[in-house]
Amino acid sequence: MIEHEMLFLGLLMEGPKHGYEIKRLIEEELFPFVGLKIKSIYYPLKKMEQLGLIHKDVGREGKWPEKFIYSITPKGRKIFNHLITESFLSIQRPYFNLDLSLYFLQYVDKKIAHRKLRGRIIFLKRIRRDLEALKAKVKSSRKHLLIILSHDQDLVEAEIQSTTKLINFLT
Repeated sequence: MIEHEMLFLGLLMEGPKHGYEIKRLIEEELFPFVGLKIKSIYYPLKKMEQLGLIHKDVGREGKWPEKFIYSITPKGRKIFNHLITESFLSIQRPYFNLDLSLYFLQYVDKKIAHRKLRGRIIFLKRIRRDLEALKAKVKSSRKHLLIILSHDQDLVEAEIQSTTKLINFLT
């Protein structure tokens, strides 16, 4: 829930937003950069409202149905500042699906493993190309997004190198 709180509170730091706008920002703007998927936005928003981190107002424009407009409270700003500064120090062991396969590597035919790992490298190189293309589209004024993409590129490069070593180990 901490990532969700930081996500929602961070979006509301820019100003009040209605639910659809929050959902759109997550899906269209944030997902390509942070890969965070949210099944429902309303449950976490309700929980944060109960905790006093956000405030919900009801708005209506003309004959349109009511909209809930969410805004961050002073308590929410304080919590957001705490979450974002603590996240710089948060280090968790990364988990890759490949790790479990490697644990049982002794039971896999080496030719099959070799072929699948070559396929993994092709896929990783495709991700690298996609990151490069996305980086080329990002405006230089949005440096924080360029930093995220550079970090992701570094991780993909490390994974390509690691997978290449694994292929060489199996040969």
